[in-house]
Amino acid sequence: MSACLPGLGQIYNHKYWKAPVIYAALGGLGYWGITNQKKYRYYSDNLRYANDEDLNTTNATLYNNDQLIAQKRYYRKFRDISIMAGALVYIVNIIDANVDAHLRTFDVSDDLSLQLNPYSNLDYNNRLQAGVSIKLKFK
Repeated sequence: MSACLPGLGQIYNHKYWKAPVIYAALGGLGYWGITNQKKYRYYSDNLRYANDEDLNTTNATLYNNDQLIAQKRYYRKFRDISIMAGALVYIVNIIDANVDAHLRTFDVSDDLSLQLNPYSNLDYNNRLQAGVSIKLKFK
């Protein structure tokens, strides 16, 4: 379900608090990506305007060609990072819903227990025996 609509698998598994976290992460990364794309496009257009022969288009920034190229690369890098981070959040969302659905029926009742206790005893020669006692209880 989370593959079709992010957060839907978490809602189906009754982990309602996870859905807003997923939407906030995807929304924040989407906003960051769109903002960086707009800046990338702005500096890319101004670089093209600075190097074309058209007198009607001019560079609206105070940057020279090298600075425009640096700005363009900077915003392209962070746009790409936001896309990769968004894909990672989407994949983790799917994995989380799937694992949570499979562990939903896992029995964690009090009938399952593991106890570690210190052990000491005197043997027939009055020598001390020490160790750890492990008890594993099932139903």
